[in-house]
Amino acid sequence: MAVLKAEKRTDMRGSGTRKVRNAGFVPGVLYGNKVESTPVSVESVDFLKTIREVGRNGLFSLQVKGGKKHQVMVQEVQTDPLKDSFVHIDFFEVDMKSEMDADVPVRLEGEAPGVKEGGVLAQLKHEISVKCLPADIPEEVVVDVSELNIGDGITVADIKASISVDVSSEDEETIVTVQPPTVEPDPEEEEAENVTADQVEATEERKDENKDGRVE
Repeated sequence: MAVLKAEKRTDMRGSGTRKVRNAGFVPGVLYGNKVESTPVSVESVDFLKTIREVGRNGLFSLQVKGGKKHQVMVQEVQTDPLKDSFVHIDFFEVDMKSEMDADVPVRLEGEAPGVKEGGVLAQLKHEISVKCLPADIPEEVVVDVSELNIGDGITVADIKASISVDVSSEDEETIVTVQPPTVEPDPEEEEAENVTADQVEATEERKDENKDGRVE
């Protein structure tokens, strides 16, 4: 199992947190049902390497300096999109013998025929909720879209049998669909539709006037 080293944080002031980040570390907290909430910090680069190795829902050991190892998973990661950096991490110590809820990312696979016909592939659900033992949490759920035509879709019920753990998401929730192509309105038709009844009546009146004043 991958091991990530951590240090306890004692300075909870804003200046202390900034000092941690400036040193290349990410502040975080370790908590769980059987462990007291503990402020920690981990090296940003080491954390990124660990997540790449075990996956977003993967388990790894958090070795707290001066303490023991904790089997954890990342519960939440806060990031700064402007600086492309980690801001804060929640490490949840898991009970390997108890089931837990988790959100598993969805990855689409294949090329939908409907897209080749001009349709638009729309992914409406990016995570599937499951409940299982920590060691059984899937890294991802792969959804094959290679048979989707325009108007077709895939729901949670359609892929439920392919997932080896209990799925908590509702069966009727749509994961992905191929929507019809967007048709741009014809400017001339749009202008014609905008002609009001008054304009039509005025045109008819002018026709009548021309007729009445016509020399035979």
